[in-house]
Amino acid sequence: MEGMIANSNLTVTAWHKNQLIGIARSVTDFNYACYLSDLAVSLEYQKSGIGRRLQILTQEQLGPKCKLILIAAPAANQYYEHIGFDHNPRCWVLERRSSISS
Repeated sequence: MEGMIANSNLTVTAWHKNQLIGIARSVTDFNYACYLSDLAVSLEYQKSGIGRRLQILTQEQLGPKCKLILIAAPAANQYYEHIGFDHNPRCWVLERRSSISS
């Protein structure tokens, strides 16, 4: 977890008192594309708008030219469509245990 946070170049968080309740962790060039790698909200705070707000704050940091890209868990597909994301089927994944073939 420490390495994930340390190597992200855009992280937005939500807090309640001294407790971290939400995080949006991204890697971006701030110019063309931002990959929102992780969006997480504590279970007891879900469905209260925190995830949406974290994404809005992330987008505000990017400026008008940068698009926001994410890979959603299947259960979250309807959520992202509901808040304005377009579905894009062009994603490829190389698992950690796999190597690029020659």
